[in-house]
Amino acid sequence: MTDAVTRGLALALFFLSGFAALLYQVVWQRLLTLVTGLDLLSVTTIVAAFMLGMGLGNLAGGRWADRMSPATLLGGFAVAELVIGASALFSAPLYQDFFYREVATALPAPAVLVLAAATLLVPTFCMGLTLPLLAKTLTTRLDLAPDRVGGLYGWNTVGAALGAGLGTALLIRRVGYGDALLAGAILNGVAALVACGMALQARAPGTATQRAITSSATAADTTAPTGLTLRGWTALYFLSGFIALGLELVWFRLLGALLKPTAFTFPLLLCFFLTGVGLGSLVGRRLAARSRAPFRRFLTLQAAIPLYAALSVTALTWAAADGPGDALARLREYLGSYEPIAFRFDFLALKPDQLAFYLGLPAVLILPPTLLMGLSFPYMQRCVQSDLATLGSRVGRLQTANIAGSVAGVVAVGALLLEIAGTAGTLRLLAAASLVFLYHLWTQHTRVPVRAAVVAGVAACIVAVPGTQRLWSALHGTPPDRAIVGEAASGLSVLTNAAADFSAPTTVFVNGIGQSWVPFGGGHTLLGLVPVLLHPAPREVLVIGLGSGDTLFAAAGNPATVQATGIEIIAAQLPTLRRLHERRPYGGLEALLSDPRFHHVAGDGRGFLMRATRRYDVIEADALRPGSAYAGNLYSREYFELVRSRLAPGGLAVTWAPTQRTRTTFHSAFPFTASIDWIGVGSNEPIPFDPAAIRARAADPALTAWYARAGIDIGPMAAFLLQEFRRLPQPWDAAPPAAINTDLFPRDELAVP
Repeated sequence: MTDAVTRGLALALFFLSGFAALLYQVVWQRLLTLVTGLDLLSVTTIVAAFMLGMGLGNLAGGRWADRMSPATLLGGFAVAELVIGASALFSAPLYQDFFYREVATALPAPAVLVLAAATLLVPTFCMGLTLPLLAKTLTTRLDLAPDRVGGLYGWNTVGAALGAGLGTALLIRRVGYGDALLAGAILNGVAALVACGMALQARAPGTATQRAITSSATAADTTAPTGLTLRGWTALYFLSGFIALGLELVWFRLLGALLKPTAFTFPLLLCFFLTGVGLGSLVGRRLAARSRAPFRRFLTLQAAIPLYAALSVTALTWAAADGPGDALARLREYLGSYEPIAFRFDFLALKPDQLAFYLGLPAVLILPPTLLMGLSFPYMQRCVQSDLATLGSRVGRLQTANIAGSVAGVVAVGALLLEIAGTAGTLRLLAAASLVFLYHLWTQHTRVPVRAAVVAGVAACIVAVPGTQRLWSALHGTPPDRAIVGEAASGLSVLTNAAADFSAPTTVFVNGIGQSWVPFGGGHTLLGLVPVLLHPAPREVLVIGLGSGDTLFAAAGNPATVQATGIEIIAAQLPTLRRLHERRPYGGLEALLSDPRFHHVAGDGRGFLMRATRRYDVIEADALRPGSAYAGNLYSREYFELVRSRLAPGGLAVTWAPTQRTRTTFHSAFPFTASIDWIGVGSNEPIPFDPAAIRARAADPALTAWYARAGIDIGPMAAFLLQEFRRLPQPWDAAPPAAINTDLFPRDELAVP
């Protein structure tokens, strides 16, 4: 087998390995949040565990690689791929059947989170092993390090980009999360089989790989002097990882507001992010090999990354707020609109401005800086690889440092900086970090006037980044003085048309998507009112989701209600409603904020319900679009079965049922069900429907006075209930799989026809 064939096969195998790895990340993160919840601590811990395993694998793989023959290196790669594939095959039953049904309810939430995250360490450790092993296998001369290591990194990252993007849009959407794991495991198996064949070939004496490895041990040192020790490089690459993942979180927050998040927003971000890094590395491997000043090139590229990110967001904010032209006017109109653009997989059917929004805007924000990230990787290899005998360990050590920086970036930005400084302040701090790279660049004899000009330019870039109020008001298509912005690590809440009078309703946006209005009334009120009128004495009420507070307020209207618990995952939501009430007092918000019966909890609603020991007379989720990100968690059969298990005797489960599949799924989970047009009601016992009793409750002075505080006349809604109530036949178990939403295949969320 020639060296060219060996290299080509290795690159192809690493491409497949990257595709499977990011496919797994998307699936595992989804499955684990069902066990641990979607709150910030859970998501951060899962991401950190994923990266920690990869970092440890890089470190160990680097040390082992320098002690192994080519055949053993390829055999080790094959074993790692088999372990990854086996982990994928067992992960769905592990999380669904064991953790979800047994562990999550038996142990405290922190213990469940730690145990669940720990299951990621074995497969991600093996993922981390693979780069040092293949890098050592393919790099037969020291001067080839930028090309060979950069090529491996680039093709693996491009594969990862396609695994995140096409893997979600095409594979997961067609077969669901469970079968997607099987597909990924097949790819790992193919990679392992081919690697085993290559290992057997490499054992034969006289092969190209064997000759190259043994003959190049004394290759000349072609690295450029940098003045930095390996420890210094490790520190710089740690900072590089910190900035990269910090920017990823910033971009995710921005894209969530811009694209109004669906199940495809995060995979789209990953696809653009990894495509830029992968293509940059593939281009940079050739440039780095010819560069006379790789150290300066690396530092320049790294300094430019956060500065471009800051300038692009500044330009976007200006365009959204003040930019002239019809195109920008349409952009502002969309940003202020209640509904998102429907995600369509036939991109040719989208209008040009919609296509530009889905693909053009993320490309402008993300591709240039991630291309710079990828370009810098081969330059770094050119600088640090000085001895072929230690190539593997240096690759592993530096990748470990970069991943450790990424973990630190996820934790610091995700848990602290977004909470304290918001997106705008975080972006300023990341831009300021460019000065570290510029300082080391100046040690390469940059002249004093140039230094002063660069510092002034960086300072201007940092100052130009818009503040929180201006940033988010512009990206919601409203003037700053008519917006109330609440930002926390857990998410973003923006209220528009928040003037001092009620000349227009205030629209409540959560993570960029319209959720409800103030004053109350309409569909959200009806959703909360239905169980108030149906249940004779709902003492304990639980509502998942706050929004404007309309549904929670309406669900507490029965005088028999002792406590109404509202669970909201966005911690900033309640404070923004309080600020709105301070700006223009409103009876509905006053009750929601001051009535002692209301119990507000910040966290994941499904996780709260999973660990609840109390039984509730009413459980419902506020209306949530079925195509919104993670909406499938509240529309799956498993969720409805969980709700059923937490109902008190005679308790009612209530849900918005916006699709036929949602209605079928809901009715399949309860022995007794009814519908009121687009609202589903379920129970463990026959659902009471006494028109005379409903009319009497609707006329109860205490009850009507409650809704009158919010300016709501419930008479028409009670009449609607009486007219549209229909008991439904059971059972629904005969429904075909395609008619059901499940945790492993949330068809509505994935826009499956």
